[in-house]
Amino acid sequence: MRAVVLHEFGPAENLRYETLPDPVAGPGQVRIAVRAAGVHFVETVMRRGEASDMAPPLPELPAVFGGEVAGTVDAVGPGVDTTWIGRPVVVSRSAPGGYAELAVADVGTLHALPDGLGFEAAVTMVMTGATTMGLLAAAQLQSDDVVLVTSAAGGVGRLVVQYARSLGATVIGAAGGPAKVEAVRELGADIAVDYNRPGWQREVAERLGGGRRVTAVLDGVSGEKGAAAFELIADGGRYVVIGWSSQESFEPGPELLAERNITFVNALLQLLEGPENGPAYERAALEAATKGELVPAVQTFPLERAAEAHAAIERRETTGKVVLVP
Repeated sequence: MRAVVLHEFGPAENLRYETLPDPVAGPGQVRIAVRAAGVHFVETVMRRGEASDMAPPLPELPAVFGGEVAGTVDAVGPGVDTTWIGRPVVVSRSAPGGYAELAVADVGTLHALPDGLGFEAAVTMVMTGATTMGLLAAAQLQSDDVVLVTSAAGGVGRLVVQYARSLGATVIGAAGGPAKVEAVRELGADIAVDYNRPGWQREVAERLGGGRRVTAVLDGVSGEKGAAAFELIADGGRYVVIGWSSQESFEPGPELLAERNITFVNALLQLLEGPENGPAYERAALEAATKGELVPAVQTFPLERAAEAHAAIERRETTGKVVLVP
């Protein structure tokens, strides 16, 4: 099979498109002919060899990155019902990795692809969608919230905007650049702003009007932009970490939080430390997409261009979920 292999930590061009032996399904496993493989921002960090509390441990090299795949079962291992063969499925954990034409997974972790849900949308929802469900559970949004979402044009951010709108909350989507701002506006955000422009905080305050303030920030950026978003929160509000695309940390001190009665929730870290609800979140995300309640945005790259996909993510040029297509 063809796969994307990392032999040495470093820049995106270290990802090489190579030929590897076909994987074999073991006991209790199936083999999947991959039609779509998800790419994560955190994988760009791991590719560079940077350890982080927000990322899984670095892999042993050579390594094939990725985990979530959607495709068709083409073989089963010992003890697995042969009726799985030919069925379209999606899974959040596969081996040796998702950046490949073939992958194996435990049969107990599979989700049969719901009718009407394509491979690319399914692979987006099984991990990014499930992550969003977990983050939203921690955020506890209400219909009367004024919600500011940063990185609102990203894979998670777009789903958060849609969910908050479905609740009836007032939604402010902040993203970088005119194209991304327009994408956020098309999602139905009440206010869409470019946080790369000076004065974006003032614009938010003016457009809210009437003395209204943000009650909840769901921050997918952290760093300087996260700090700026924090300043918009009304006393008694909450600041919820749902990502860290800037790779810079921001955590307000306990004194400031107490002074303004603001609740700080690192929902991303909670999710990483407590994966036991993962399967339930996966099912909920796939169901929401099947019903059309959440519509994922996907940007595809051919499998052989995985290095370009990583570079585009690092330059913040992508919109929605990045998916590799063999």
